[in-house]
Amino acid sequence: MRQPRRAPEHSRRTVTSWRGKAVVAALAAAVLAGPGVAAHAAPQTAPAPRQQQVAAAGITWTLERASNPTQDQQTAYNLITAAMNAAVARYNNLSDLSKNITVRYDPGVPTADGSINGTIRFGNRSYMTERTALHEIAHTIGVGTSSGWSRLGGSGTWTGAQATALVRQFDGPGAKLSTGGGHFWPYGLNYDNEMSNTAADRHVRIVAAMVRDGL
Repeated sequence: MRQPRRAPEHSRRTVTSWRGKAVVAALAAAVLAGPGVAAHAAPQTAPAPRQQQVAAAGITWTLERASNPTQDQQTAYNLITAAMNAAVARYNNLSDLSKNITVRYDPGVPTADGSINGTIRFGNRSYMTERTALHEIAHTIGVGTSSGWSRLGGSGTWTGAQATALVRQFDGPGAKLSTGGGHFWPYGLNYDNEMSNTAADRHVRIVAAMVRDGL
């Protein structure tokens, strides 16, 4: 019977050497790992940077109510609530302005008014609308009521760069924001015939730009 051929000596030494190195490497890994540490832990990746959060808009409002309202008061409360909810939603959707507003029904007020101290009063039923609410919120933010208004709008034309650029974007390169009597136009929503969805949106954006100008 033919004897099986023996592997050359140098081949056996190579195999033995490779196996020995593998055993040593495995033992070393086990020792280094220790209890509770993975011997072949995958490298950790750095956490992805968080996206910068845009500050949520912060206009809030509260309606002062009589504890036992009359029918007249309750009707007014319902109209005011609908108007303020619509106006505040529009401001919060289109701007990052912040204001805490207190709203009152005051039959002695002939129309409606807003103060920089954060109060709005509604009197006449015909003014309990979103248009009026948007307009009066602008007064609580500073339109016609702040030192910045006097500085930037006291000449009869708004001189702040951002609001001016915005109205020119809307109406062309020659457009300007006129000011007077604590109001501005166009897009001041001073009268019912100025109201439309487009005008209301532009009103909010212009007020926000005025604030950035230093209102």
